[in-house]
Amino acid sequence: MVVSSRRAGVAMHSTPGTGSRLRNTLMAAAAVTFTVFIVLNPDPAFRAAVNGLGVWWDIVFPALLPFFIGSEILMGLGVVHLMGVLLEPFMRPVFNVPGAGSFVMAMGLASGYPIGAMLTARLRNEGLCSVTEGERLMSFTNTADPLFMTGAVAVGMFGRADAAMVILAAHYLSSLSVGVLLRFYRPGADRTPPIAARHGRSMAARAWYALNDARERDGRPFGKLLGDAVRNSVNTLLLIGGFIILFAVLVQVLDAVGAVAALGGLIGRVLALVGVDTAVAGSLVSGVFEITIGAQAASRAAAGLLPRLVAASAIIAWSGLSVHAQVASMTQGTGMQMGPYVAARFVHAWLAGLYTVLLWRPAQAMTRNVSLPASWLAAPGAAGGQLWALRLRSFGIATGTMLLAVGMLFAFRTTLQGVTFVFIDRPPRRRRR
Repeated sequence: MVVSSRRAGVAMHSTPGTGSRLRNTLMAAAAVTFTVFIVLNPDPAFRAAVNGLGVWWDIVFPALLPFFIGSEILMGLGVVHLMGVLLEPFMRPVFNVPGAGSFVMAMGLASGYPIGAMLTARLRNEGLCSVTEGERLMSFTNTADPLFMTGAVAVGMFGRADAAMVILAAHYLSSLSVGVLLRFYRPGADRTPPIAARHGRSMAARAWYALNDARERDGRPFGKLLGDAVRNSVNTLLLIGGFIILFAVLVQVLDAVGAVAALGGLIGRVLALVGVDTAVAGSLVSGVFEITIGAQAASRAAAGLLPRLVAASAIIAWSGLSVHAQVASMTQGTGMQMGPYVAARFVHAWLAGLYTVLLWRPAQAMTRNVSLPASWLAAPGAAGGQLWALRLRSFGIATGTMLLAVGMLFAFRTTLQGVTFVFIDRPPRRRRR
């Protein structure tokens, strides 16, 4: 009787409730409506899919592939463990994440969506961060691509090179601000201990040993590591391309049925209450779903330059439900929840708009004498090979700078101790009596 009652209890517990049934019904209805629209309106759906495919192939694929491959190789070589030891004293007190998060932050800030979430999931799967630390980390390291913000948005969409610095600075300042705020998210949660390594007399020695230990545990020859990096990167980008095309068609469906206009009118009333130009309301609705479509709509809105820039900054920080879906797929099975990430996107969007307003006038004065590198201002329609060259050069500069900084740290520590690095871990000789 006890067993049967337990089984009955399990069966009752597993039965979906009213809320779950309602959610399933609504999702099924939405999927049927979406499919029926595509069947009844194949031409606009096809054009939207082609536009989404063009965005993925011309911009996203050549932009992210070098960084995806590079990050896979660097993780396989143990660089994340090296940075985890070196930057633990910085990342822990500032962002309340382990030192290994510095690798995710560096790659995420340099490469764009959704590599920050992908690398955070890798750290979580390898036990280098806890669930809460992973939720903190991906919420502020999953940022937009600098070349997208400067070249595609500022120059390509707005036609204003002087706006590039404002959009860039507002995005990264608000991202780091979110990271600092999130250090107080669940402060009593589990903390990942520092990366274990053989003890040396200096932090540089421990970092070097951690790198080599991680490489030995990985054990793959470099050729195998390179092949795995290329294969995994291409598979991930195919997934991203599918999401981009799907949400491009979804936005077209919502626009055709009048949902975008209706939501735009509702948001316009809210903007009017706070004194913001209501002409940017439609772009905000589009940006809720897809970042590129929303930013382009903001650049074409019938409003002043500053309101359009504020709307674009907020849209880029929010990143769109398309990116949110990519993040959800990459973090599946890690235990990390999407709730903190979505909440952080709201805060990031609000702060990005605020920083844009605060930085606009000072940036106008600065850009009269300071210009951004030409590679940052590449037109969004540049050929794939041209974007590849820009990406590889940017990645090479970032990697070279990081290795130079690490090398200088090693040399500085070795010089102070007056011994070669190989003998840092050698115990001192005993004095003869």
